Amino acid sequence: MNFWNYVARRLVGIVFVLIGVSIITFLISHIVPGDPAAAALGDRAREEQVEAFRKQYGLDKPIPEQYVIYMRGLLQGDLGLSIRTRRPVAQDLAQKVPATIELSIAALLIAITLGVPAGIWSAVYRNRLPDHLVRIFALVGGSLPIFWMGLLMIGLFYNQLSLLPAGGRIDQFTPPPQTITGMYTVDSLLTGNMIAFQSSLHHLILPAFVLGYFSTAVIARMMRSSMLEVLNQDYLRTARAKGLKERAVILRHGFRNALIPTLTIIGITFGSLLSGAVLTETIFSWPGLGGYATSSAIGLDFPAVMGVTLLAAIIYPLSNLFVDLSYAWLDPRIRHG
Repeated sequence: MNFWNYVARRLVGIVFVLIGVSIITFLISHIVPGDPAAAALGDRAREEQVEAFRKQYGLDKPIPEQYVIYMRGLLQGDLGLSIRTRRPVAQDLAQKVPATIELSIAALLIAITLGVPAGIWSAVYRNRLPDHLVRIFALVGGSLPIFWMGLLMIGLFYNQLSLLPAGGRIDQFTPPPQTITGMYTVDSLLTGNMIAFQSSLHHLILPAFVLGYFSTAVIARMMRSSMLEVLNQDYLRTARAKGLKERAVILRHGFRNALIPTLTIIGITFGSLLSGAVLTETIFSWPGLGGYATSSAIGLDFPAVMGVTLLAAIIYPLSNLFVDLSYAWLDPRIRHG
């Protein structure tokens, strides 16, 4: 029962986080200089057209009243109508979010696959050549801007080697798979469309690697630090004294305990990947949430900006909750309540 009480308290906390984020974002978006009606209609719009537009979207009402109207619709599952696209924000997000989630998950898998073994390798061979190589790799990964890394990868793998495409989610003449989840690689596998799977995977590699490279460096550094602490613990010395092979000592006993701090970084990383996807999606013409958020902010599309912000505010605490719940699986001594 304590476990479910813990989960319930965390979920209630997420509700308060969303309320706070909605108030702050709403106020900031409405005090920014600029007229969203004029931005949406253009410079040639007549004054009566601008006024009618403001009235249609409730922009002529006081800010507190606009917020109450927005929250009333939000409680009913209505994120409002996008000023820029003239469609429900929820509908726009449903079209854009799967592409960003697909890119973020692929980037996270790359970061975990490369970062965790690199961190273990670096700790085991501390102050030797493998350790120096991993530390240089992590330093470079944490220093290079995403946009520069993206342009570099496009220049190398697209312009010079012609191995990977430079943008988009699928080849121009390949029909997208039947929509089930909205993620092309998953939907193509579920429907058995291997042509679409190969094409979508081909397009996913470069942006996923660019987005995940920075996170790889962060995970590798954290894994190295955690492993260095674990390798000096008494229970590992006992395991060695019992005659266990070094590989079993490190992977079976050391790795599991060292993974707990790293898991926290992985959870935070997933949320940061969604925000970092803005630049990556722009560089690789990836039709996801990043481009939608950027266009909405430039066009002063308040409902769309609010929708994107609230979505990010949900993802971050849910990721942290998942990480906290997984602690008990990694270490049975940890209990929630």
